[in-house]
Amino acid sequence: MNRARLVADAELPRAGGAERAVVEVAVGVLFRPDGDFLLTSRPPGKVYAGYWEFPGGKLEPGETVVQALARELHEELGITIEAVTPWKTETVDYPHALVRLNFCKVFEWQGELEMREGQLFAWQRLPVQVTPVLPGTVPVLQWLAVVQDFTGATHRVVAQEQE
Repeated sequence: MNRARLVADAELPRAGGAERAVVEVAVGVLFRPDGDFLLTSRPPGKVYAGYWEFPGGKLEPGETVVQALARELHEELGITIEAVTPWKTETVDYPHALVRLNFCKVFEWQGELEMREGQLFAWQRLPVQVTPVLPGTVPVLQWLAVVQDFTGATHRVVAQEQE
């Protein structure tokens, strides 16, 4: 089945060509009681370093999305998540990888945020103030805009995002 997918940096060549495998990724959209949501920056040394995204990471063999999300958020942020609600999926075609982002809503966790990979974090609301925003983050901002009856730009586009 061919599903629509978001294409990032379309002018760049795709590593692995057209037949590359889909990488499954668990992503957490953490919400505070006031409605703010958490964005983290991509750590130095990683692809798209400095871009802002919702935290998460790749599934390991045999893991479910929820198990991977719990592991990743503990490894990256030092928290233990409690209630997780699987939400939506989005496939993003990045030059370095074809990824299926499995977004989950998280409203409860234990522990204080510790940025264990040298990343930054920011509690945001629409329109987000941090830049640049990773292409795979944009659909979530659009989904939140619909739910919140928010009109206007969900984020600022800067020149770095278009490189």
